[in-house]
Amino acid sequence: MGVVNVTPDSFSDGGRFFDPDVAIEHGLALAAAGAALLDVGGESTRPGAEPVDAGEEQRRVVPVVRALASQANVPVSVDTTKAEVAAAALSAGAEMVNDVSGGTADPGMRSLVAETGAAYVAMHSRGTPRTMNDLARYDDPVLEVGAELRARIVAALDAGIDPARLLADPGIGFAKTAEQNVALLRSLPELAAQAGVPLLVGTSRKSFLARLIDDEDLDARDDATLATTVWCFEQGVAVVRVHDVAASQRAVELLEVIEQAVA
Repeated sequence: MGVVNVTPDSFSDGGRFFDPDVAIEHGLALAAAGAALLDVGGESTRPGAEPVDAGEEQRRVVPVVRALASQANVPVSVDTTKAEVAAAALSAGAEMVNDVSGGTADPGMRSLVAETGAAYVAMHSRGTPRTMNDLARYDDPVLEVGAELRARIVAALDAGIDPARLLADPGIGFAKTAEQNVALLRSLPELAAQAGVPLLVGTSRKSFLARLIDDEDLDARDDATLATTVWCFEQGVAVVRVHDVAASQRAVELLEVIEQAVA
């Protein structure tokens, strides 16, 4: 899944793709580089980010979703917690809703997804971008994140969302410390079993990687991202969400060559 941030304050690209035409060009380039999905978001979810109202978020994402849905030849996802924004994006051609709140931010989100038949990613998080860093308190992060994630999947199923159209995201970096993120990555098969649906994982360029490798440079984070991408696929993850699709695609192709080699 290639990331298309249509925001002025993204932690990863500093608003480089805030202009719709530039965002569309970027999304098409990601698809050409091998992205199987494109995820368009109009509100930053980095720690401390300020919320964006639904009207502004729609203004940012709908033109980009519409263009990519018609031109990219891959499914388009909208990254939003708001049912109003999701509805507009689905009407513009999106096929998936990637909800970092897991359905807890907007009571209308799950019913909207069920009614439209869209695919749905339910992510684990706690609080909001402004409060989540204060909520990274777990006795057993794998057990507790898995249980909370399963509860969101059950709520999605109860709302009528097609189980074959569901993905679960453990929410790496959302209300988790670096050590907790590592524990979750180490236990991806267990988390998938707890969730009961395939996993989507996003580690790309996140700050915990910089802490782990003791290097804040964005290129260094991309190197660390590649390691986690390969790890995720080795652990059976269905979708990995990344910014640098080309490098990730090359890594995955090499992984497939190794796995298919005859001993």
